[in-house]
Amino acid sequence: MNCDLCGKTEERLLKALVEGVELNVCPACGKFGKVIGHVKKEIPKAVHKRAEPEEKIELLVEDYASIIKNKRESMGLNQKEFALRINEKESIVHKIETGSFTPPVSLAKKLEKILGVKITEQHEERHGLAKEKRVEGFTLGDFIKIKR
Repeated sequence: MNCDLCGKTEERLLKALVEGVELNVCPACGKFGKVIGHVKKEIPKAVHKRAEPEEKIELLVEDYASIIKNKRESMGLNQKEFALRINEKESIVHKIETGSFTPPVSLAKKLEKILGVKITEQHEERHGLAKEKRVEGFTLGDFIKIKR
């Protein structure tokens, strides 16, 4: 174990209050504070490897705009009436239905609930497991000569 003051590796360290801070110090550095006891050796804990973390993300389905528009029309609502029902601006409804605006997940969930349709999908991403794809043919790096 290492001394918190000088960094020296020692078998036995002391607990000392130095300038009001409790530190693990070697016997030589113990004189700079008030010794309050001995440090017990740490027993190393078993290291468990965890599986790579998985992240679930919600994405909109590809044809969300047409699904929303078709369902709204089948309910007999125009864009203005629908906007009032979901408490959004009519321009937002128009942009969503034309595909020029991608609604955030919170708004997409609200639309799903009101319309009774499914426009989001859950996707799992595993970190650290992505493999590089090798592009067939030449890449820009194939043409660059590195000067040494």
